[in-house]
Amino acid sequence: MAIASPRHKLAKQKTISAYTLAGEKLILGERGGNTRRLIDQFFAHAGVSLKVAMELSRQAAIRRMVEEDMGVGIVPLQSVKDEVESGKLIRWWIEGAQINWELGLAQLSGGYESPIMQKFITLARSVFSSDVTGEGGKKLKRKGKSKK
Repeated sequence: MAIASPRHKLAKQKTISAYTLAGEKLILGERGGNTRRLIDQFFAHAGVSLKVAMELSRQAAIRRMVEEDMGVGIVPLQSVKDEVESGKLIRWWIEGAQINWELGLAQLSGGYESPIMQKFITLARSVFSSDVTGEGGKKLKRKGKSKK
């Protein structure tokens, strides 16, 4: 989703188009990561060029720059949940965006599963298979898979 300062001129909108985002100063993660690759692919498919003002390695740094109204960010929903709820940031659903990826767990077949590893697998399954509430209370399903 796209995030902006509550002072942004479009802060009252609930959704934003790829074309409109392309006209903004964007604050994105560094090139080379999966999230950035998916963002770049989405905009290339939409046929728009981006104005990237900053490339940062940490989600916290992106959130902070956006809070200071230095640009607009594109981040995973869960990474800005608290800031949106507290009013530090606003969020927009990006029209037509389906920027998803699959996560997986891998281990050696027949390998030892320590109690810590078992707890981690249980926690990962509960977190990544839970529902997320989207715009208008609509339930969104996270795509998370575990493999043994």
